[in-house]
Amino acid sequence: MSPQNTSTCRILIAALAALFITLTAASPALADGIIIPDPPPIPDPPPLEETWLTIRYHRVDVTIADQVATTRVKQEFVNEHEWEAEGTYIFPLPEGASVSNFTMWVDGEAVEGQILEADEARQIYEDIVRERRDPALLEYVGQDAVRARIFPIPPGGSRVIELEYTQVLPVENGLVRYVYPLNTEKFSARPLEDCSVHVDLRSNDPMRAIYSPTHQDRIFIARDGDYHATIGYEENDVLPDQDFELVYTVSQEEVGLNLLTHFPNDESGEGFFLLMAAPTVEVERAIPRDVVLVLDTSGSMEGEKLAQAKEALSFVLEHLNQEDRFNVIAFSTGLKRYAPDLRPVSEAGEAAAWVGNLQALGGTNINLALLDALSLAGESESAQRPTVLIFLTDGLPTEGVTEIEQILANVESETSDQVRLFPFGVGNDVNTLLLDTLAEENRGATGYVRPHERIDEEVSGLYAKIKTPVLTNLALDFWDVIVEDTYPYTLPDLFAGEQLILTGRYRLPPSSAAKPAPRPSPPAPLPGGEGGVITLTGQVNGERQEFVYEGVFGTSPENDFIPRLWATRKIGYLLTQIRLHGENAEWVDAIVDLSVRYGIITPYTSFLIQEEDILTSTGREEAAEEYMAQPTAPVVGAPAAEKAEAEAGMRSADSAPPPSEWEEDAETGQVVQTVRHVGEKTFLLQEGVWTDTTFNPETMTAQQVGFGTETYFDLLDARPEWGNYLALGDRVIFVAEGAAYEVVAGAGDAVEIPPSEPTKTSPPATTSEPSSISERPGGSLCPGSMVLGVGVLGVWVWRRRK
Repeated sequence: MSPQNTSTCRILIAALAALFITLTAASPALADGIIIPDPPPIPDPPPLEETWLTIRYHRVDVTIADQVATTRVKQEFVNEHEWEAEGTYIFPLPEGASVSNFTMWVDGEAVEGQILEADEARQIYEDIVRERRDPALLEYVGQDAVRARIFPIPPGGSRVIELEYTQVLPVENGLVRYVYPLNTEKFSARPLEDCSVHVDLRSNDPMRAIYSPTHQDRIFIARDGDYHATIGYEENDVLPDQDFELVYTVSQEEVGLNLLTHFPNDESGEGFFLLMAAPTVEVERAIPRDVVLVLDTSGSMEGEKLAQAKEALSFVLEHLNQEDRFNVIAFSTGLKRYAPDLRPVSEAGEAAAWVGNLQALGGTNINLALLDALSLAGESESAQRPTVLIFLTDGLPTEGVTEIEQILANVESETSDQVRLFPFGVGNDVNTLLLDTLAEENRGATGYVRPHERIDEEVSGLYAKIKTPVLTNLALDFWDVIVEDTYPYTLPDLFAGEQLILTGRYRLPPSSAAKPAPRPSPPAPLPGGEGGVITLTGQVNGERQEFVYEGVFGTSPENDFIPRLWATRKIGYLLTQIRLHGENAEWVDAIVDLSVRYGIITPYTSFLIQEEDILTSTGREEAAEEYMAQPTAPVVGAPAAEKAEAEAGMRSADSAPPPSEWEEDAETGQVVQTVRHVGEKTFLLQEGVWTDTTFNPETMTAQQVGFGTETYFDLLDARPEWGNYLALGDRVIFVAEGAAYEVVAGAGDAVEIPPSEPTKTSPPATTSEPSSISERPGGSLCPGSMVLGVGVLGVWVWRRRK
């Protein structure tokens, strides 16, 4: 694309961004198709929830080319009932989206689908509530839909339904979003045998970040340069309960940065942000660095463990960058180096042969090995080169200094800001306190290779991610906003082909508190909200680099996943701090509060989540006290390694975990889900009532709304978006707009229906005082990587300052 065309394109995108936001900001997600069964032709027909057909498989194939998405869906519905089933197929359409070329087939034969306006579709859903007493479809209120009649399906028979539609995906300040919901758990009698989504993504503009807020930890992303990528998701024997959401960003800049934000409609005055930063995938030159490989060759490594470790080191040596330097240290009771100093990549082959001849003998002198490796890092510091130290051990320190606290103190005195330490614990006989503290204090990450896992696969997988750094020792400064509680707590390195996520909270202080501070002058602010500036600084080959970003601070209901992702990361961080540094009442209280509020099950709340008073301050205090009374968890052994891995997964989570709590119903014997997420809210099933975790029975009195009454439908008419809460069942308690409502059997109370236009909470005025997290240890930025942070909706463009 020519510079003139690029400039024109940017102007058009900026001019249209506000219009696109207006058209799509309040759009609920597109829903997958469902068959609403007719009442069975038998005496005393069962309720609707007992007549759903089984969805055998659900396959989605998507092509996105320059923001035009073509979605192909294939589902098989199976009638496992004893009666002949027929019904109406409903496919809710996205509100405000441009959907065209809608075609549909049933068992390979084309059928005509009738387009229903939102009011017509809503009438169907409300009739089901009135006639069959089932509110499950109310979550689709406000959306148009396609309807088609499904002819009778005999007992044991099935129907294959296929459909295809096209929609335009608008660009919002460089960010494109695609959503396909998979929340079919209410509409299938059994788990799906096969559920998959495949996306082929192409763009004329360079793509930077590719991210799934809902399935990032369960998808595979294959990048083919800056203009093409494929994304795959597949699970078996699953009841999907989350929409599939995909976000990608486009930018002509060297490093693209986008900011997603969510500002809850409450009185907290604080929002959440998710910051995505991604340099180009196609890197011309990586930052030169030094790589030190440290291998435990004690007697316990004999056999398969040592063979796999040798393969791991050989992989690293074969994949060094051209300007890297390296060395290898083997240690047991003593140690030996491949060479007396750091060596050029040209000697990697000789080093691999040297590694191949190592034998397992002696004890384990971890202190000696670490200090020797750090002495090599001193050469890197003088040359201002980052050092990557990969440390493999399968045991506890048995030689030399064996006290964990002393080893950590010795390492702290010898390390530097240039060191990134990546320990690998092989097997179960490792000290998780030692390895995790080494990683935490040296901006690395711990890998635990369990007895059933391969060392070479774990090490090579990590090294492939950290192979190509682009920017190191990161620091972020924010103007016009106060940023707090960001995770990861220490800014990490960003590597080519990898995506890094930063989450946090923000608030905009009163203008009366402002003390104007000099700040960078960005280009003209983007339309659609308050403009803001973020500066990112880091080092390339010892030289300071600065990037300036402009963006928009606003509110978007599409980003309600952000608070739960932020809470997941904070809980993981606090759990690790307790394990490494001892229990702290404030940390435990925070974990309990976050776990209950956001439905994130942890060792602190899993055994109390069903307690009747867990939503009260008294109940949460008791939960914290009960945990504090438990014995200290071990730091060595299989349970310790499992705990360390689980916490690491939460600290680095790219998407919030789905609710996973189930229990057996005492009356029916069926296993039922007891925790549900609806938007940013979490509901607990308590004594048959789905209860909003923001409801506090000690301080709140709920207005009672009779299920299926005219008041019930008047409330739905005033707030269609509350249909998501009402769809949970015929007994629900939820809090909205400062009031609590309880859906009950019978007539209920005389409820004051809210006005048609809700009152929204607005952020306070901004200041120009910077908010900085640069006092924490920095990290690195690499091409093809992405940084995400949790906060307000906005998109930022990174510009390099010369």
